[in-house]
Amino acid sequence: MRSDSAVRTVTTYLDNSARDDRLSGGVRRIPVTTPYGTFRVWTRRFGNNPRIKLLLLHGGPGCTHEYFEPCDSYLPEAGVEFYYYDQLGSYYADQPDIPELWEIPRFVDEVEQVRVALGLEASNFFLLGHSWGGILALEYALRYQRHLKGLIISNMMASIPAYNEYAERVLMPTIDPAVLAQIRALEAAKDYQNPRYMELLMRHHYVHHILRVPLDAWPDSVERTFKHLNQRVYVPMQGPSELGASGKLASWDRTADLGRIAVPTMTIGAGHDTMDPAHMKRMAGAVQDGRYLDCPDGSHMAMFDDQQRYFAGLIEFLRDIDRRR
Repeated sequence: MRSDSAVRTVTTYLDNSARDDRLSGGVRRIPVTTPYGTFRVWTRRFGNNPRIKLLLLHGGPGCTHEYFEPCDSYLPEAGVEFYYYDQLGSYYADQPDIPELWEIPRFVDEVEQVRVALGLEASNFFLLGHSWGGILALEYALRYQRHLKGLIISNMMASIPAYNEYAERVLMPTIDPAVLAQIRALEAAKDYQNPRYMELLMRHHYVHHILRVPLDAWPDSVERTFKHLNQRVYVPMQGPSELGASGKLASWDRTADLGRIAVPTMTIGAGHDTMDPAHMKRMAGAVQDGRYLDCPDGSHMAMFDDQQRYFAGLIEFLRDIDRRR
């Protein structure tokens, strides 16, 4: 059942539905139709290349495009046209309080509506999904790969059960047992808003596997991403943290379907990631036309802590697939 705030969101949209979605600076607020009403998501375009147009799917769910901002320093000079995009429920998009919206098929429908609105097509459309965005990109490709020129799955495994097993077997043993016990106790009490919970995760897990930079030196774009995270989307789907997944996504597994992906695909893994880099390398071998980009010095946000290698590999892939024409 919709909350009063959700109904107000729909009403606000209907009152303003005649507005053009094109704003200044390449920004567009694109209408997205759902079973619960029509809302607007946020996109921003950079560059102009009729053959290489890259749509970026951020993680979370419920994060923002902001941590993709290193793209500004690499993609324009490489001649790549790219699009930042805040998914429904994220900070720059509408944030309806309707839990039924937070389902994978509904998000896939949203990406397709955004593709159509932006005029992306098989002759130019590259899709990059990072973390949760990798799940979304893979699901989109399984349903709509006829519209894709290339697919990039960054720092995301094809199986949440395998991710959870990796976290239990490899990542958790690196955390001090007393600290891990405190984290588990706070999770058992569902005390996720307790400042101590995130403090423990940041100091003992995130600085080693999410972004390998001292906390006091985290880039502003990453700080803004965490500040703007929508917990009402993130927790029901992912769970309370990046130390494994326990929400709606907990049983998601597309390992057996990778062979159906025929579009050229690159997977990106990192040596210190929350995700198993060996698994992501196997993903590249399981799709029909795949390659793997290894970022040995990187973590989950390898676009920061193994930046040169990350963007060099991404640009090389985009150019290689474009040359195939």
